[in-house]
Amino acid sequence: MGDGNDADAANEDMTPAMRLMTLQGKHRALDQKIQELQIQPYHNQLLIQRLKKEKLRLRDVIERVKDEMIPDLNA
Repeated sequence: MGDGNDADAANEDMTPAMRLMTLQGKHRALDQKIQELQIQPYHNQLLIQRLKKEKLRLRDVIERVKDEMIPDLNA
């Protein structure tokens, strides 16, 4: 999907705290979507796997943003 580059460019104008809140919102939305799909009697396992991978990727990005917000005490 070509959305990643556009989103990254838009994120440059955001503060780290704003970016963190946006990413956390996307993470929660993915979690909700996964739960909704799993409730369905004939759920799409491939779609659920893709959403779970995206959720994990977002979690990693969230952790990196949090690390950037915390000053390096060893410096």
